[in-house]
Amino acid sequence: MKAAVVREFGQPLVIEERPDPEPGPGQVRVRVEASGLCHTDIHAANGDWPVKPTPPFVPGHEGVGLVEKLGEGVTHLAVGQRVAVPWLGSACGRCEHCLSGWETLCESQVNTGYGCDGGYAEKMLARADFAQLVPEGVSAVDAAPLTCAGVTTYKALKVAGVRPAQLVAVSGVGGLGHLAVQYAKIAGATVAAIDVTDEKLELARELGADVLIDARTQDVGAELKRHGGAHAALALAVSPAAFEAVNSGLRRGGKLVMVALPAHGTIQVPIFDTVLNGTSVIGSIVGTRQDLAEVFQLHAAGRTRVIHETRPLTAVNESIDEVLHGQVKARIVFDLGEGGGGR
Repeated sequence: MKAAVVREFGQPLVIEERPDPEPGPGQVRVRVEASGLCHTDIHAANGDWPVKPTPPFVPGHEGVGLVEKLGEGVTHLAVGQRVAVPWLGSACGRCEHCLSGWETLCESQVNTGYGCDGGYAEKMLARADFAQLVPEGVSAVDAAPLTCAGVTTYKALKVAGVRPAQLVAVSGVGGLGHLAVQYAKIAGATVAAIDVTDEKLELARELGADVLIDARTQDVGAELKRHGGAHAALALAVSPAAFEAVNSGLRRGGKLVMVALPAHGTIQVPIFDTVLNGTSVIGSIVGTRQDLAEVFQLHAAGRTRVIHETRPLTAVNESIDEVLHGQVKARIVFDLGEGGGGR
């Protein structure tokens, strides 16, 4: 099989031939049809974060494909079923977090494409209990971005406790943000979309955003306050300055939900204003298996649109450059279907 491999941090990925992986007990082998390019994959390839993966490894945590082989003890999946393999590759199932519905906080979790090989390959292994069935009618190229970009923003809105008629600010309308706009509208919120490109602001408008804020020419905080202030603000743009800007536009009792993970940087949270206004700063990391099942259910019901561009896996390095230079409208998905691996 072909795989795109990180051999050294900060260097181009290498397309190489590898033997097909054999599933162990509790695992399945998936023939990958599509795999989304998330900014986290770029951070992984560059070794940007304090906890680093160990090269050589295969990144990718939006892998979707068909179950090809079952490991010992797997009875709830069948060969030929379509599954998604998300960031949460496995969790212990026994700790306080797992038992209270917060498996994404499990300290023993293994993350796909980070702690184990991921979806930038024609075939991959997955823990069967964490491989999410994809409903009939949902294509692999749509399911791939939903597996991280979708479930991450869906969960962030849950964490924020968004209710109908509230004002939700979506800072950064890209792979995550274009889905966040839609989930906020499904929740009944008024949506303020913030970005620095005309194309992405127009995309937000097409997807239902009620207020458009151009951070190049407008004061984000002042604009949000002009509309009463945000009840919740999702920080999706990979920029500490964008975090601070949207935080300044919260109303009293509002919540800043940090989602994006810049490689470096901190933000200044003013103590007086935070205390006086009763605002909150919260971190939100991906979503649980149940969250992902709900995301797929909404898409199967026709409630969401996934904006994506497909590429062959052989274009992985050029695709990363496009993301880093802000040239992608929403999400790049590597098409590994018949011929899509770049053979």
